[in-house]
Amino acid sequence: MRVFKPNVRPRRPVLIASTSLLTGCLLAGCGVFSPDEDDDAGPIVVGTTSAPSTLDPAASWDGSWELFRNIYQTLLGYPSGATTPQPDAAQSCGFTDSANQTYRCLLRPDMKFSDGDPLDANAVKHSIDRIRAINVSGGPAGLLGSLNRVQVLGEREIVFHLDEPDATFPFVLATPALSIVDPDDYPADALRGDGKAVGSGPYTLASYEEGERAELVGNKRYEGFAERKNDAVTIRYFPDSPKMVDALRDKKIDVTFRGLASSDIVALQGDESEEELQLVEGAGTEISYLVFNPKDPWARKAAVRRAIAQLIDRPAIAHKVYKDTVDPLYSMVPKGLAGHTTAFFDDFGDPSVSKARAILSEAGITKRVPLTLWYTTDRYGSETTPEFQEIRDQLNDSKLFDVTIKGRPWKTYEAGYRNGEYPVFGRGWFPDFPDADNFIAPFVGTQNALGTPYPVPEITGELLPRSRRESDRGAVEEEFEQAQQILVDDARLLPLWQGKQYVAASEDISGGEVALDPSTIMTMWELYRKTSW
Repeated sequence: MRVFKPNVRPRRPVLIASTSLLTGCLLAGCGVFSPDEDDDAGPIVVGTTSAPSTLDPAASWDGSWELFRNIYQTLLGYPSGATTPQPDAAQSCGFTDSANQTYRCLLRPDMKFSDGDPLDANAVKHSIDRIRAINVSGGPAGLLGSLNRVQVLGEREIVFHLDEPDATFPFVLATPALSIVDPDDYPADALRGDGKAVGSGPYTLASYEEGERAELVGNKRYEGFAERKNDAVTIRYFPDSPKMVDALRDKKIDVTFRGLASSDIVALQGDESEEELQLVEGAGTEISYLVFNPKDPWARKAAVRRAIAQLIDRPAIAHKVYKDTVDPLYSMVPKGLAGHTTAFFDDFGDPSVSKARAILSEAGITKRVPLTLWYTTDRYGSETTPEFQEIRDQLNDSKLFDVTIKGRPWKTYEAGYRNGEYPVFGRGWFPDFPDADNFIAPFVGTQNALGTPYPVPEITGELLPRSRRESDRGAVEEEFEQAQQILVDDARLLPLWQGKQYVAASEDISGGEVALDPSTIMTMWELYRKTSW
């Protein structure tokens, strides 16, 4: 992880060897940063371009989790520096059998929701059962494919019985989709519809304006591993990066954590006028990819999909559009995780018009293929439009395709792809948890995060179950390599790039370097104002 603090004398980035080095300094009290106990400057204001699509965890398998992580609680979570789930609402959790099919959690004693209602084992069962009962299309029910039933033993004990071995189940329990909600406020068979939210997380949601802001205040009833370093946080939602960065420069917000445009990142890294701002850069696992709709008369043809895979110039996208703030990606599993490959490059090599023409000709396709590529205008950052313009131009310049592009705001865009309206559409993926399983399983099967069925029996019936029997997640590379080769052969999903993590903040804010958990969600409780440099 690197921290850039632009400065006039000297004008060069400050290089930090690792997150653990900086964290160690913070914990040891090096005399540089410390929480300001007398801070009366008001809430820390955080900006993002990723607004929630819902306040109900049963409806969300998307960026709404950013808010959920801070106002709701899960049985397990990620304390600062952890890469495997640790107890949060639970006092302890673990498999009770060698087959990884029975998982038991014991709640902390005397747990309560922020409104004072008891948080007991029945509340946990209610929260998880309603996800499957409501079964929102493209919603988080897809995460619970291995769960058979939830059993309650007394007020504090919950036992999860799985249909098959699943060593990733603790990771699933740590996702904000499995947030614990109050049975009195969240119906068992319907989504909550009053625009409010009550949880047991580090913060309560004091007020919420859709698409505008969420005001969080400390939850005095919270019991868990989070050590809140501030009393209140306001999250402001912006339509694009330039407006968000302008607000940061004008000191209307203190931190940005999602949606920084590459041009703004480059400016923050090197502009001498930014001496009052800091930029934290770290490795990330966000990915961008294209999805082909098997119901479309052209996108359903394997030759069309493979020709596009042969033409896409990922390095050009990364350099021209994203200014090298992302890396080209040649498999659905990103670099840094066991199971990553370069399968698309291995099969297709460098972009080639002649090879793409041959692929189409062998399938009897000799005329330009007409396709419409869809993207969301307000979800994945300001470069999404120029990215799709670049993809359009690459395909059209080959003289093999006649591509048009169209964009929609996320709310209508999401409904469109779930209804199968788009021949080809772009998606981004912020991981539910840091495991290769989470870059394969969510996209395959009859019910998946895309809302577009993709039955692949060899993956869902053989490779994933086999990998989930293995508790050592570094020992399942072979299964994921095979799964990715199947995806390459189908070319139903086409990875484009892998992102990095960037947090920009004013110079008086600390904690950004440790605030992003392994699924790149910001834990707001880590942020605080510095007393001095």
